[in-house]
Parts: sequence; structure tokens; C-alpha cells
Amino acid sequence: MLAVYQTAVGYQLWHALALIGVGLLSFHLPASAPLRWAGALLALGILLFSGSLYLLTLGGVRAGLVTPAGGVCWIVAWALLAWAVLRA
Repeated sequence: MLAVYQTAVGYQLWHALALIGVGLLSFHLPASAPLRWAGALLALGILLFSGSLYLLTLGGVRAGLVTPAGGVCWIVAWALLAWAVLRA
């Protein structure tokens, strides 16, 4: 279970850094709807993906399809972030 916990921590770390990057980028692209959605989906992905893994390792609660839903949020967020940057 330690490996699952470390996976959750690692993904949370990298996506939190990406979320900080989105916040910094929003100073240059303040009216970008894709950028706002990317930030929201990054945060939601952290909550769903890492949160479900934390529930599994710390509480023994299996969250079912919550973990993949968080992964999908991240995929869409990264695509929106790329789109926002390429449009700028």
C-alpha cells in the first residue's frame, strides 16, 4: 500500500505545480476560458485521483471509478492548457 500512497503523493505534487503554473499564466492570459477550465480540472483531478488513492491507503475505502475520472480530468486539463497556450 505504500506504493499506492507514493503514487498519490507524486501525482498530487506534479499537478499542484501545474496548477501554480496555470495561475501564473493567467496573469498573461486573463480572459482565457480554456485556461480557467484547465485550472479547475487540474484541481478536480487532484481531488478525485489522489483523494481516492488516499482513501484506499489510509481508510481502506475503494472508490471505484473515481480514480479514473480524476485521470480523465487531468487529460482534459492538459489538453485545454495546451490549447490556451497555443492560441495565445
